Amino acid sequence: MTDMSSKDPQQITAFELVGGEVRVRELVDRFYDLMELEAEFTALRAMHPPTFDETRDKLFWFLCSWLGGPDHYVNRFGHPRLRARHLPYAIASTDRDQWVRCMAMAMEDVDLPEGLRVRLHHSFLETADCMRNRPD
Repeated sequence: MTDMSSKDPQQITAFELVGGEVRVRELVDRFYDLMELEAEFTALRAMHPPTFDETRDKLFWFLCSWLGGPDHYVNRFGHPRLRARHLPYAIASTDRDQWVRCMAMAMEDVDLPEGLRVRLHHSFLETADCMRNRPD
């Protein structure tokens, strides 16, 4: 989401607008909590491992960097290579839509400002759309 190499030092990042690591962690935790709690995300939940411990950390580390904060994910695993990492999973438009809907609910539940939610929703949708790898 943020290109750190060309970032103006005066520019406020999405990471800062979200509220830093504490708020990113809240968002990630709420996202996975919703995936487990809400029936509309049953198919999405089934695509994940039995427990979310490692999954929560990986998304947290990734989002910190993606939003313009610390490179936790890259420092641990190298370049995210999102598309390649998601190829083992059959992802259709309905799966993408569930993921984006779950994230939208999580952003609302952790009370991110509406303008920021709209901006992030658009970016999440673009990124999630690139993960599709099967026909609808």
